[in-house]
Amino acid sequence: MEQQTWHAHSEAECLAGLETSLDGLSQAEVDRRRELHGLNLLHDGNKVSLLTVFFNQFRDFMTLVLIAATLISGLLGEYTDAITIVAIVFLNGILGFVQEVRAERSLKALKELTAPVAKVRRGGAVVEVSAKELVPGDIVLLEDGDRVPADGRIVRARSLEVEESALTGESVPVMKDPRVRVAADSPLADRRNMVYMGTMVTRGRAEYAVTAIGMQTEMGKIADLIDQSEDQETPLQKRLDQLGKTLVWISLGITVLVVVAGVMHGHALYEMFLAGVSLAVAAIPEGLPAIVTIALALGVQRMIKRNAIVRRLPSVETLGCATVICSDKTGTLTQNKMTVTQMYADGLYVDVTGSGHQLHGEFVANGRRIEPGRRAALKSLVEIAAVCNQAHLEAGADGATAQTVKGDPTEIALLVLAHKAGFARPDSVYERVDERPFDADRKMMSVLVRSGEDWFSFVKGAPDVLLERCTHVLLGNREEPLGQTLRKEIASANDQMASRALRNLGFAYRRFRSSEEARQSDWESELVFVGICGMIDPPRDEAKSAIAKAKSAGIRTVMITGDHQATATAIAKQLDILPPGGRVLTGADLERVDDKRLSNLVRDTYVYARVTPEHKLRIVRALQANHEVVAMTGDGVNDAPAIKQADIGIAMGQSGTDVAKEASSLILADDNYATIVAAVEEGRAIYDNIKKFIRYLLASNVGEILTMFLAMLAGWPLPLTPIQILWVNLVTDGLPAIALGVDAPEDDIMSRPPRNVHEGIFARGMAVKILSRGVLIGLATLAVFAWSLHQGAELAHAQTMAYATLTMAQLILVFDSRSLEGGILRRNPLENIWLLLAVLSSVALFACTMYVPRMAEVFHTTPLGLGDWAMVLVAAAVPSFALSVRRMGRNRLHKFQQRSGSDAAA
Repeated sequence: MEQQTWHAHSEAECLAGLETSLDGLSQAEVDRRRELHGLNLLHDGNKVSLLTVFFNQFRDFMTLVLIAATLISGLLGEYTDAITIVAIVFLNGILGFVQEVRAERSLKALKELTAPVAKVRRGGAVVEVSAKELVPGDIVLLEDGDRVPADGRIVRARSLEVEESALTGESVPVMKDPRVRVAADSPLADRRNMVYMGTMVTRGRAEYAVTAIGMQTEMGKIADLIDQSEDQETPLQKRLDQLGKTLVWISLGITVLVVVAGVMHGHALYEMFLAGVSLAVAAIPEGLPAIVTIALALGVQRMIKRNAIVRRLPSVETLGCATVICSDKTGTLTQNKMTVTQMYADGLYVDVTGSGHQLHGEFVANGRRIEPGRRAALKSLVEIAAVCNQAHLEAGADGATAQTVKGDPTEIALLVLAHKAGFARPDSVYERVDERPFDADRKMMSVLVRSGEDWFSFVKGAPDVLLERCTHVLLGNREEPLGQTLRKEIASANDQMASRALRNLGFAYRRFRSSEEARQSDWESELVFVGICGMIDPPRDEAKSAIAKAKSAGIRTVMITGDHQATATAIAKQLDILPPGGRVLTGADLERVDDKRLSNLVRDTYVYARVTPEHKLRIVRALQANHEVVAMTGDGVNDAPAIKQADIGIAMGQSGTDVAKEASSLILADDNYATIVAAVEEGRAIYDNIKKFIRYLLASNVGEILTMFLAMLAGWPLPLTPIQILWVNLVTDGLPAIALGVDAPEDDIMSRPPRNVHEGIFARGMAVKILSRGVLIGLATLAVFAWSLHQGAELAHAQTMAYATLTMAQLILVFDSRSLEGGILRRNPLENIWLLLAVLSSVALFACTMYVPRMAEVFHTTPLGLGDWAMVLVAAAVPSFALSVRRMGRNRLHKFQQRSGSDAAA
């Protein structure tokens, strides 16, 4: 039989197929099979040496250009410039190396989920061996608290429950039964006769035959998917790569043109070559990679304050163009804490408020608050729920929330219910004498208790099964015979609650006349039916508003879960994820469609239920094939491959597994879906700030280039010396550009649609803004230079005037660059105190090159008087203020025309 279909066969058929028995394998057979199948280990994938990873950081095109600029600067004697560029390149290499090494920890974390040892039966004797020594056919023994060491088919079990949420997304432990037969094509979460590596036994005992080890296990398949998933290059990385290539060709062309034009007008070849190379270096903003890194790092610090921890810097800006958030349900959109939300007793539906482990809540029936302790049926239901229970709960110091919880999530929910009803100490009322644990055959649990001289059995279980064992029902204070009419009424209530995706449990009791009768009778027969509790893993309180905010920002939320379709659909409707006409697909549906068909289906599908890790990966890839920018959130091992494949992977910090965290780009420290929206806002702000300083740097560089180029074409002397150009480009520009990286977001940042992932850096009129500012800066600088020469000033003084005009024009331009759509007059220049300090620092550094004698000598400058400064400042202000005033006039005219049109229509 095929490895994938062990769950579709009986225990005997599986033992025969594995050529083993309940006594286990002999040591000789174990050795033979180990030679054939290898060790029960997860592979590390293709390992790359750390040295190779480090040197790979310097293969980027922009980095190679910067290295070339370093060599040129060094040859020209500009050692400060060369050292600066080397430091930038090395810093970027170190950052990239650290991030890549951290990314490879996901497989290591996954391996840590495997069990270290296992109890096996070999040759009829039980022995403890290292889990890596298991082979197919081994008979493994499991008990409460064990981690499953390999995949296998259960052959014996007693009250076995296994917590599989990290693998399947199922929010509660799964009850296992070796006698269950399931279809060969059933999803992983429905294979109740199987256990899987890395999952945890929460209750009971079992023996199972190992069917798969190592990379053949379901956990191994996930490890392989993680290894195959490719890290996505972010839009910013693509844009900067394109920008770097463009600027290289521009710089080479400028170098040639300036040198040729200068030589043709009689300048020395060496002098012109030096000037041409200085401009070429200026055309490439050497500080751009460092400033991008700094802006991202500063944004990361702001995100940490909002509980979003970034693991990969470049991925931050990807949030700004995210169009789809694929969210796991359990623990992400929901609390991963089962909660009783409705009760049915005495013919009354009672809603219970307070979610998760909150110990306070209200009981509401027919719109009115009631006290459950004053109604016999509700009081009995709560008492049975608290006493027929194996969980443990301790209230926190404030008494409002459970601090310590141990046990099955369903039973914890029942204890929380008891606290809300004021029945926090069941042991003070009832003494537990004996118990019968939950069993898959009976589908119920019962306890024998006494209270003074009274003896009772308290029973809980599946409502339909429990109802068959009841002869009476508690109505008011009386035990009434349970006729067909009442049975149908209770069954209808059970169906109605189940239709709301509630997980229902029924409760009943039997009263005994004496201890002898209690010990000799069947506790679970002749019962009095009390009521039903309906529970669900509730949505997070803040999730609905966060999803609405994401929607207003043009981002679609999609739920992907391993839970049942009904449960997923109910939660999706509560959170307004599923719109009218929205599609819901299951894992079985996905199996029936190919990738091309899936690419069409994902356009209007909002909920995916009962899916496997492979399905999640296919969904992410299908969305990406439709040019969606996908953020994938999750917390389990089963989410890790899709998290890594997504454009930005987001893991839960509190409930998330190490595997999910290591595969992610972003971790939510508070497991709060609303934090994603905050992260999106920060991501958009960071990208805006990056565009702001790219605009600022390039406009400044255009001004520098145009100043030199037009002067050469006109046959004028050099308006700037090479060292002045480099000083302006590296020092005067640098500090303000960095300060732009901490600029506050503009007011409309979350009302814009996500930007197109293919949108270039120069989109939305960016190129026009860069060129217009740059041209005006260049013309203003040349005008001051020409005026100074015309006034008979010495060349050094005229060059100083041009140097001062260019510097001040760029420092004024930085305030104009704070608004991508507006101008210098749109935003208060005092809002960004860091920018103000940066500009003042740049002014001080510039003044040193003019008024400190030793530096003035190096920079070939002369001191300027008040009249000179008046001319410089007026000329420097023209490029930014002229265009801003023009834009303000155009905007006012547009608004006037709109009002006029409205008045005319009226």
